[in-house]
Amino acid sequence: MRPQRFNFAPWLFLAPFLGVFAVFTIWPLLRSFVLALQQTYGPGTTAWVGLRNFRFLATDPLFWTAAFNTLQYTLGSLLIQLPVALGLALLLNRRGLRGRGVLRLTFFAPSLVGLPFVAMLFAPIFEKRTGLLNASLHWFFPLWDPEFAWMSEYVMSALILAALWIYAGFNMVYFLAALQNVPGELLEAAAMDGAGPWQRFRHVILPEIAPVAGFVTLLSTIGSFQMFELSYILLNNGPGPENRGLTVMMYLYQTGFLTGDLGYASAIGWVLALTLMGIALFQRRLARRYENR
Repeated sequence: MRPQRFNFAPWLFLAPFLGVFAVFTIWPLLRSFVLALQQTYGPGTTAWVGLRNFRFLATDPLFWTAAFNTLQYTLGSLLIQLPVALGLALLLNRRGLRGRGVLRLTFFAPSLVGLPFVAMLFAPIFEKRTGLLNASLHWFFPLWDPEFAWMSEYVMSALILAALWIYAGFNMVYFLAALQNVPGELLEAAAMDGAGPWQRFRHVILPEIAPVAGFVTLLSTIGSFQMFELSYILLNNGPGPENRGLTVMMYLYQTGFLTGDLGYASAIGWVLALTLMGIALFQRRLARRYENR
């Protein structure tokens, strides 16, 4: 039996992808890990500090402020944005609803707009007296204070509302696709057995869309942890009063590009990446456990 000759053809076709992947993914990862073990004093001066950046990060009050703000924004987005998206999907999935196509496009359209434009759009909306939000709330509810300071005292609430306008329709599309794949026979059988709308949703629809719901939750979590443009532009290129709008990504940007310490910024980036990796693995484990039930 003759030895099998090595086939170069597959590697020849893979070479462009492997080259791009190595240059733009593998090398930056390795370089950032080396930088995380150094302290930089400008573009040409570095000092090897080992794990000192990570030890300093564990006691850095600004980092923990940014982490708390990011977690607050993430939880607010998940607990408000995803139920709203699911509710819109349930509403627009109903047969016989007039103008379903127009409504779907209307709710999905904000996700096509860039985040910088959304930040510039919502900045005047959140103004104290002349802002559209305060003026509208004061008109409907006269007891509402028109001087309500969204961008001073309630920065995260303002960011969550702005993100709700952008991403609710985007996540709605995922839920709509999942709802349209729910077998109609199961819903009809549940209705014949006397199950009401809530029972059908809880025992039929929710288990069927659980994989998509888990994916949307993971996608929203990763996106929330990486939030930067919206808060940065909405807060006039800063963290807001008393760092109430400071996020992990904004702190990474300030440390790396404004302070110039790319080493500490790389350490922040690696902690963020490992955190997101841990969340993804935890969500995958929960999904497998749910599937094996």
